[in-house]
Amino acid sequence: MTEIKELLDLGKTIAAGLFEGRTYPWEALDEIKDFIYSLGAELSPEEFDHPEEGVWIAKDAKVFPSAYIGSPCIIDHGAEVRHCAFIRGSAIVGKGAVVGNSTELKNVVLFDKVQVPHYNYIGDSILGFKAHMGAGSITSNVKSDKTLVVVKEPGKHMETGRKKFGAILGDNVEVGCNSVLNPGTVVGRGSHIYPTSCVRGVIPENSIYKDKDNIVAKN
Repeated sequence: MTEIKELLDLGKTIAAGLFEGRTYPWEALDEIKDFIYSLGAELSPEEFDHPEEGVWIAKDAKVFPSAYIGSPCIIDHGAEVRHCAFIRGSAIVGKGAVVGNSTELKNVVLFDKVQVPHYNYIGDSILGFKAHMGAGSITSNVKSDKTLVVVKEPGKHMETGRKKFGAILGDNVEVGCNSVLNPGTVVGRGSHIYPTSCVRGVIPENSIYKDKDNIVAKN
């Protein structure tokens, strides 16, 4: 349950081309920056403002005055970037997505309708269509021992070759408040993570994660 086709609806992102020819979503993380520059150059000036080098903001997006928008970045139609949001760069914010108060983004793709609305850190991660992270939940993108991240599921360990890799959230994932997604976490489509969870590894789709020893299928 770790392949792009199993996790993400590519019809729900302006970044579909980023994933072409790839099997696993984390394979795209190194290419986000260059992809933004390439795609941005093709965006219609009638639909997107281009306030500075490497930044494209849809004319119908709402960006609050105190938000910081670092280059490169694309903010798609109808998105909302609220007060004190900190977009450090290499970020794609999908249609209708919400980036909230004091939320920090770095090297990420947020698919359409993603919500990271309150005090979230999202780094080196990909969040699928309508994924939602509760207040204070974060992706931890570097292991404490600084070794390369391995994606682990029962009977299968996948070397990513990456020192920085946060999490992949499939479409319609719900992450409870104040949860930590450890490096290399992959959460399958439609799954829910209980508040204050510490999550690592691969969580099957349509599951409820209560703790590491109590993951149950949704009814």
